[in-house]
Amino acid sequence: MSKDYVQIDPRDNIIVAINPLEKGSVTQVSGKAVTLKEHIKQKHKFSLNDFSIGDEIYMYGVLIGKAIEEIPEGCAITINNVKHASAEFKEEKEKFTWVAPNVSNFTNRTFNGFLREDGKVGTANYWLVIPLTFCENRNVDVLEGALSEKLGYETKKDFAVDTDALISQYKSGASRATILNTPIITTKEEMSKNRTFPNVDGIKFLKHDGGCGGTREDAQMLCQLLAGYIANPNVAGATIFSLGCQNAQIAMLQEAIDKIAPNNTKPVHYLEQQQSASERALIEEAVKHTFLGLMEANKLERKPAPLSKLTLGLECGGSDGFSGISANPALGYASDLLVALGGSPVLAEFPELNGVEQELINRCNTEEDSKKFYDLMRAYSASAVAVGSGFENNPSPGNIKDGLITDAMKSAGAAKKGGTSPVVKVLDYTEQVTEPGLNLLCTPGNDVESTTGLVGSGCNIVVFTTGLGTPTGNPVAPVLKMSSNTNLYERMHDIIDINAGTVITGEDTIESMGEKILDHIIRVASGETPSKAVLHGNNDFIPWKRGVSL
Repeated sequence: MSKDYVQIDPRDNIIVAINPLEKGSVTQVSGKAVTLKEHIKQKHKFSLNDFSIGDEIYMYGVLIGKAIEEIPEGCAITINNVKHASAEFKEEKEKFTWVAPNVSNFTNRTFNGFLREDGKVGTANYWLVIPLTFCENRNVDVLEGALSEKLGYETKKDFAVDTDALISQYKSGASRATILNTPIITTKEEMSKNRTFPNVDGIKFLKHDGGCGGTREDAQMLCQLLAGYIANPNVAGATIFSLGCQNAQIAMLQEAIDKIAPNNTKPVHYLEQQQSASERALIEEAVKHTFLGLMEANKLERKPAPLSKLTLGLECGGSDGFSGISANPALGYASDLLVALGGSPVLAEFPELNGVEQELINRCNTEEDSKKFYDLMRAYSASAVAVGSGFENNPSPGNIKDGLITDAMKSAGAAKKGGTSPVVKVLDYTEQVTEPGLNLLCTPGNDVESTTGLVGSGCNIVVFTTGLGTPTGNPVAPVLKMSSNTNLYERMHDIIDINAGTVITGEDTIESMGEKILDHIIRVASGETPSKAVLHGNNDFIPWKRGVSL
């Protein structure tokens, strides 16, 4: 893709500027010469022909908008001359066939993971501390302060300060010079080498603002999400804080765990503050039981596992005009590779599938799932309209600035993350991934809410494509950030793991980049290469309250 512009699909009547295009320059598209009548910014689009008001505009081979002004051939496509429009879709499926990619480079590959008793395999090994209501967040903070740094786990900074060493020197009567020469700074890398429990990757504290207030449905959904986190293969066990009077009761969480993991053998210790002798007694019990849980979790070691045990979350955020032609389709090819190897990729963010619904309906294996997807999309769209909004309001200011001017345009590119394989299951929010193959999961378009939902449904690793950059991570699953362009990677390489900008420059094809992505996933899943989000301690966790979140 080393040209200055590209027509993504033969049906497209707008063209993407790979590099800035000057007014007066002549482009050749499908044998047609087009003289540009104005400057076209990088990542933005220009018209291949004249548009009258109401004319349909196509990109990725699908309807992405309609002209609201006369647009002469060779002019920029902007929010001032185009409005969102998307294709209608029906419940009935149309013919679909799939040719699996060549997986010979991965046939005998494995990853080193943590084998759980239920047959799942973790890419990490964490202990969770979870409040059932925001009233318990302070107690969670106390537990974090008591355990994390002392056991060699992450701090809020890139280093820890050992004040105890100075106290010890002072009490022993050390001189001023001795105190000044006492080393008290420990880096994260040094801490990780001195962990009390080397086979436990960390203790994660899932604070949130829910569990009480709101509706009973909010509490039920929260418990289902938390149960999904406890059941996630990256989790060894959990300590649960309850106040006692909140909507999200212990029994509600236990019921949710029993539903998704009826034979659960992971240790889960429950503490209810209103039944405790004192706050001090509560914390003492929590610390001791968490410590005992870590002792058991540390007995587990990484062992080889087939790639079919990978459940890959497909996520995007901070997208730009290159996301849909480099990072997303490359991730889609990696998704197809994983499907062919027996793994389970999961495509989410339903507001960002607007305009490609029919394609996904056609790809559903069963009539039941095509109907479920149809109903979920209709319901989500209706709920957005009911509050005076709509899918057309999804693109953010950053998206628009970098060339994604309608939701259908953004969605057509975002859907590329799901590759081309059949859809084996359509899941509502918090439902669990149980079948190998591509799954669709209903989540909002908000990046962190969606990533939180993906991991709550069983993803043990996530790849997050971005064109503008984001530090997003997750407490339980490693999140790999992939840039759509090389400029972003060079500016933010400290938080970006993979650069798909080489597809834009022509150094890689979609296929070669897809294989590189899967190779990187395997190394991260094996604990060989930490994701940047894990290194920086990005533990973003936002439960969705099932309202409208675009």
